[in-house]
Amino acid sequence: MEIVNFQKDPVEGGLRLVPEPTDPFEVEKLEQQFVNFVFLKADPSWRKLSGEAKERCKASFAEVFDRYRSDLVLFSYSLVGFESSADLMFWRIGDSLDLLQEMTADLNRSELGGYLATTDNYLSVTKSRVFVTNSSEDRNHVLAGRSKYHFFYPCSKQKEWHEMPAADRDKMIEENFMVGTRFPNIRIHMTHALGFGDQDYLISFETDEPRDFLALAAELRETAASRYTVQGLRVYTCRQRPLVECLDALG
Repeated sequence: MEIVNFQKDPVEGGLRLVPEPTDPFEVEKLEQQFVNFVFLKADPSWRKLSGEAKERCKASFAEVFDRYRSDLVLFSYSLVGFESSADLMFWRIGDSLDLLQEMTADLNRSELGGYLATTDNYLSVTKSRVFVTNSSEDRNHVLAGRSKYHFFYPCSKQKEWHEMPAADRDKMIEENFMVGTRFPNIRIHMTHALGFGDQDYLISFETDEPRDFLALAAELRETAASRYTVQGLRVYTCRQRPLVECLDALG
């Protein structure tokens, strides 16, 4: 969509186009990462295939998936038994949206891809290059995907939240942060989704103990910031497993 600005002419009272700037507007390049959570559901017809056909489909699907491991940070999760809307979730992190699209297209073209439907797809971005897999963790980098369970929460704030002074918002965010510090075995990731969809943030909770996440969620619900959170958004319960195990669980 092309946007044209208009400015009132003080002499004739008409409208005239504002001249385009002669100097190009330069955007500072940051080492941000794109983050994608894609949820997939297997068609019931998949379970009616022969065992030999399933093994062939799963092997070719895994070959395509593994082909992108050198360029993307990839984690696979099974939702079988936890969710009715999805069976698989892939957490993908990379420097290029085009690469995420290319991988998705290749998976769709695989034989197993014909039996999988995307039920939800979320995009977000980090403020800097955060997620890494092959270096020691420091205050600027996070080793992602280290826990068994991943609770995924797309979060949106009400209009009143954005209208209040930034200092007030920061105070409530700090309160939530202090609650989180009481659960050191839960790793919380927040990426920014505004512009990609209706959500403001995508929040991930990684832990080996689901009961601790339930306790944290109960405490966060009592904080001041929770009053400005849009209610009714789905929380996904995901169990990290090797891709072959995730595919085997499809039946």
